[in-house]
Amino acid sequence: MAAVTSRTERIGHSIAIVAIVIATLIFLAPILWITSTAFKPRAVATSVPPTVLFQPELTPFIKLFTKRVQLREPVEQEVYDAAPWWEQAIYDGGERVLKVGGSVQPSQYGNRFINSLIVAGVSTILAVGMGTLTAYGFSRFKIAGRDDLLFFILSTRMLPPIVVAIPMFLMYRTFSLTDTHLGLIILYTAFNVSFAVWLMKGFMDEIPKEYEEAALVDGYTRMQAFFKIVLPEATTGIAATAVFSFIIAWNEYAFALILTNRRAQTAPPFIPSQIGSGITDWTVIAAGTVLFLLPVAIFTFALRGHLLRGITFGAIRK
Repeated sequence: MAAVTSRTERIGHSIAIVAIVIATLIFLAPILWITSTAFKPRAVATSVPPTVLFQPELTPFIKLFTKRVQLREPVEQEVYDAAPWWEQAIYDGGERVLKVGGSVQPSQYGNRFINSLIVAGVSTILAVGMGTLTAYGFSRFKIAGRDDLLFFILSTRMLPPIVVAIPMFLMYRTFSLTDTHLGLIILYTAFNVSFAVWLMKGFMDEIPKEYEEAALVDGYTRMQAFFKIVLPEATTGIAATAVFSFIIAWNEYAFALILTNRRAQTAPPFIPSQIGSGITDWTVIAAGTVLFLLPVAIFTFALRGHLLRGITFGAIRK
């Protein structure tokens, strides 16, 4: 009987492993495909049937960071030979780099990428900071109507943000916040702070109050106990909340498209605009997308230990 049970467990374990591998491949397939597209020649990217084996090249990334126009006539051989290798790659694709006064004109992708870092980074810090303080208050103090206040905070996540797009645009235009970093930071912080409050409250509830009481007995003030006792214990929750808040702000598209145009525009609405000259150049869009994925992947990987602990403890466990 024991042998049959052991065999059944091994079969079940093997089936679970196969299912996990299949699910992982399904989820990774779009990322692998768009990554491969970012290194494909333009003609190969749209071939039917799809091309799996190809000679990778960096031309899509060169195009992503330069302004280009369609070639109206073949480039002279002397000009082609004198051009650097990356400019020759642009010529080979039937385009030429736009130059003003002999200087190559860069695209706006770098600026848009930096805008995304500024807006997502600052809004994440503000949302997590305010959410942590608010969650601590709800977790440690008796507040009249606490449950109602928590539900009110949660209710702000129930309304699809795009529903308030027009009122937000009119309000931002009145206060001259359109196309500004401050405007997007305020908006993303407001959207993420409710999420941060609820997530952090669960982690705060997991920290024994006795730690703070012992610190208060030793002469610590409430703020000293919070910063020296509670915050170190809540590091896991803060890291997990920061990862989720950063991803939400980093990927936001609708409001970035509606409320920004040039100065504060982030990468999500800018990447689709890089369609190239002539037919749509999917390789450039793929290159921009791959680079756009890197900060989130690096940030998540850096906090992976805290993130894994955060999934098994705190608010998610409750």
